[in-house]
Amino acid sequence: VQLQASGGGLVQAGDSLRLSCAASGRTFKNYAMGWFLQAPGKEREFVAAISSGGSAYYADSVKGRFTISRDDAKNTVYLQMSSLKPEDTAVYYCAAESQFSTFYRGGGMDYWGKGTQVTVSS
Repeated sequence: VQLQASGGGLVQAGDSLRLSCAASGRTFKNYAMGWFLQAPGKEREFVAAISSGGSAYYADSVKGRFTISRDDAKNTVYLQMSSLKPEDTAVYYCAAESQFSTFYRGGGMDYWGKGTQVTVSS
């Protein structure tokens, strides 16, 4: 599975932004998909994940503001981000993992995409 994230940009605090992650491969629908972020000088951290069946899981910091979704017909996972804050500024990465539980238990992802930069100005 190859992953390509897009949709990042420069926005103002309070704005919304939607990230997309397009996947190649016919087995996309069998994978749980997720988003991570990495701020400058910090470690990569979990943002949100969605199972192959559509169950979603979020980091506490984004609950109520971010929504993850997937379109298996388009092999794409989305991250709708609302009420953005300057502290959301980071490079956002999408990932694919065969076991959904890995997203909340921790562990390595099967596949990573290249990141897309999100910058939120105050």
